Parts: sequence; structure tokens; C-alpha cells
Amino acid sequence: MSFHWRGLNIVPHTRINFMHLRFIAFVFALGIIAVTAISLWIQGLNYGVDFKGGVLMEIQTQGPADLKSLREKVSSLGLGDATLQTFGDENQVLIRLGMQEGGEKGQMEAVTKVHDALGADVSFRRVETVGPKMGAELVKNSIYAVMWCMGAMLLYIWIRFEWQFALCAILALTHDAIAVIGLYTIGQLEFNSQAIVAILITVGYSINDTVVIYDRIRENLRKFRTMPLYELLNLSINETLSRTILTSFTTLLALFALYLLGGEVIADYALPIIAGVAVGTISSIFLSAPLLLFFHIRRRDSLPNKS
Repeated sequence: MSFHWRGLNIVPHTRINFMHLRFIAFVFALGIIAVTAISLWIQGLNYGVDFKGGVLMEIQTQGPADLKSLREKVSSLGLGDATLQTFGDENQVLIRLGMQEGGEKGQMEAVTKVHDALGADVSFRRVETVGPKMGAELVKNSIYAVMWCMGAMLLYIWIRFEWQFALCAILALTHDAIAVIGLYTIGQLEFNSQAIVAILITVGYSINDTVVIYDRIRENLRKFRTMPLYELLNLSINETLSRTILTSFTTLLALFALYLLGGEVIADYALPIIAGVAVGTISSIFLSAPLLLFFHIRRRDSLPNKS
């Protein structure tokens, strides 16, 4: 058994029959998509202030925050639904208010009322207001960002490889993006602008793994012109498995450190990226390459070197 990978003797050379597991992987992927769709239909996304508009205030009390007392003071102002929760330390609290009447002026008046009601013992560390037009614009721009990202990757893979590779890569990336959205809707995590960043990071990481595997597949298509595609795909995934595992492992180490030691703000940001990296790694192995079996790649399509 050989343990060599570019001079790094960590992961052994494997002979795992990934193609044999492809239908299990496809069913699992479809299950993730179905569960996400059902959750979106039943409870939707927990949109943050970034998307639905409103007021976000971060306050700090002199001692451990008395949420019950703070909630009573804010609720008595008649500003609609108000959400209060501790944020990081025991003396830090996040206050979220829904959209106020009167546009931007109404939003600022709500901030003034909360400030006066809580008194001088509370310091305001951050105040954010988002109007309905800004929220709608952010939703539209976020959708465009994800679509342009996927479109650019589709074009890149098409030019560098062939259209079959591009289509399979986009199918796998779509699954990865849906899986991250599923985490937000099932766990009811706040879906804000950071969620879009997490989706884009997931897509970017996943396509990096996929391109490495595709490059080896193209190389082996030239080298083994008579090898059945089923065996060739298995060989290519196994040959790149060491690199895939090592890259994902080191990335996840850093992300888990951020999640465990970075505080609540960083943890909320790191968790979906952890899920995205894990899902992206799995999809690059079990989806993007095995899907090529359904598109009858012709050997001559892979002979020219387009890299």
C-alpha cells in the first residue's frame, strides 16, 4: 500500500468503488433538496434585518443583562414585535425591531425611544436601520450575485473541459447551495447578508475540489483510452482523494477553531461555512464525477488540451 502524495505521507492510496455508491449518494442528495424545499414551504427563512428591514441595536449593560426587564421596557413602547437576546457576553444584548411606519424617520424615532427607555445605564454599541427598499434591493442583488457566480463557473468549466463537465459541476454546486440554505431554514438561523457570503464561499470551495478531480479525469481519459468510463472515474477520484481529504481537513480545522473560540458572532458565521465545506467536499466526490456517467463522454472530446 502506497502512502505517497507529492512527498506527503499521510493518506494511503485507495481503491474505493465510489461509482458503486453513486445511487446512494444521489438519493441522499435528493433527500437534502426535498427536506430543504419542505422546510422552506412550511416555515420559510428567518430573514434578518438586512432583508426584511427594521432596526438592529447592540447594547451593553453594566452588569449581567436582565432580559425580562429590558424586554418589558422595549415592549411598552408600542414599536411592534421586539426580539431581545444575549449576544456573546452576559452583558451584551441584541435588540431587533420590525419595520416602523414613517420610513427612515420612523426608524430613527424608534431608536431614540428605545435609548430613552433604557436609560443611561445602557450603552449602545451598534445601531443599524434598513428600509424596505434597501432590503428588497439587497434580496435582488444577492440573487444576482449567486446566479452570476454559478453562470461564470459554468462558462469556465465549459471552456476548460466540455459541456458535460460544466453541467455536472453546476448540478453539484446547486445541491451544495441548497444544502446551506437548508441549514438556515431547518435551524431557523438568521438569514442575512452573511448567509449569502456563506453560500458563495461554499460554491467557490466546492468548484475548486471539482476542478481538481475533473482535471485528473481528463488526464486519465488521454492516458487510458480503452479503460471503461466507470473504472476510469473510480481511478480518478481515488487518485485525488488524498488531496481532497487533506485540503478539507485543514480548512475545517481553521473553521472549527473560529466556531469554538471566535465568540457568538463569528460562530454564527462559521457554522454554515463548516456545513458548506463538508457538503462541497462530499458532492465533489459523490456527485460531480459520478454524474458524468449519464452523459456518455466521448474520448475524442477530451483529447485536446484546453488548459
